[in-house]
Amino acid sequence: MVYYQRLGTVPPKRHTQFRKPDGEFYYEQMQGEEGFAWNQSFLYHQNPPTVITGAESVDQAGPPSVANEPLLPRHLRTHELAPATDAVLGRHRLMGNSDLTISYVHATESSGLYRNAVGDELVYVEAGGAVVESSFGELEVRAGDYVVIPTSTTHQWRLTSESLRLLIVESSGGGHIRPPKRFMSPLGQFLDGSPYNERDVRGPSRLIETRTGPADVLVRTRTGVTRYSYAFHPFDVVGWDGYNYPYALNIADYMPSTGALHLPPPTYITFEAPGFVICSFVPRMFDYHPEAVKVPYAHANVDSDEVLFYTGGDFMSRAGSGIDQGSISLHPAGYIHGPQAGSLEKSLSAERTEETAVMIDTFRPLFLGEAAAGIEDADYPWSWAHGWGQDVTGAR
Repeated sequence: MVYYQRLGTVPPKRHTQFRKPDGEFYYEQMQGEEGFAWNQSFLYHQNPPTVITGAESVDQAGPPSVANEPLLPRHLRTHELAPATDAVLGRHRLMGNSDLTISYVHATESSGLYRNAVGDELVYVEAGGAVVESSFGELEVRAGDYVVIPTSTTHQWRLTSESLRLLIVESSGGGHIRPPKRFMSPLGQFLDGSPYNERDVRGPSRLIETRTGPADVLVRTRTGVTRYSYAFHPFDVVGWDGYNYPYALNIADYMPSTGALHLPPPTYITFEAPGFVICSFVPRMFDYHPEAVKVPYAHANVDSDEVLFYTGGDFMSRAGSGIDQGSISLHPAGYIHGPQAGSLEKSLSAERTEETAVMIDTFRPLFLGEAAAGIEDADYPWSWAHGWGQDVTGAR
């Protein structure tokens, strides 16, 4: 994360004796990025966090992903996926590459303890509410929140609503999901004029009351999945401080830029990571030049695959395509795409757009997961042709 936080009780100096009232030690744990060279946090446990009493491999391989061949735009209807158990075990893998995995889950239960030791996770809450419980404390999340969970954070999702709809981006490229560098000073402060800042970012609000007894933690590693049995529950922290912790940003707190003429999607960048970026499209004033064309022009993704998750509002430029709440579109590199037929004319008198969407641009081609095939709108690639009254031969 980008600024210092502290909860609970910590000693005056790192790596010094920190004792309980009875004279026993508290146990210091450092959680840091890039070895010892980047952001760190220091947690102080009632019990040693290192004592495992068992370990077993867990098979979660699943079917392999397939190439997007023939190269086509895709439309996935995530609301057609069946409700699952929880936000960890119930994830449906939709697409991915060596840098990231994109999944979706409609969770109906709270999850067990989980730690992703491969990369950061960014979770967008489409609907519902939950508390992300971690060794850092309680982070309350709601619809519209981006939730960033740093690599190797032991956590679980506790539902506070009947169910929870989540879009999940798991980084696997050896880097971290961070605010864009162009918004930050060299010392890590958000610059004036950035679309969000420290006042919009929420970290854990309070520590979790100490939990005792053994606990199992499911850990995703670079080679597979392991379930560890710990002698002591990881939620026994009396205090922590540092720059590395889970946090949330609500998409409604993202302040968009506007212009006289259409601004390109990178204007709305929200997070960046090795191999991909994440942008936010939120309600905003339309372009105000008297001759402005207010819907996006046709464009080809020369260096990236473009994924859009439509999560609220009126998707005017996509009218007639079948895109709706919960839709995911994939427009791959090498394919020219743009607004649907008739949307240009309809936009000319509009003063603002009311859509909310999350965009993920990847710089390596995306492969399709097994879950994508079951929820794909097979007519989507031909929706532009239908709009112009053309016959369609379909994929061969």
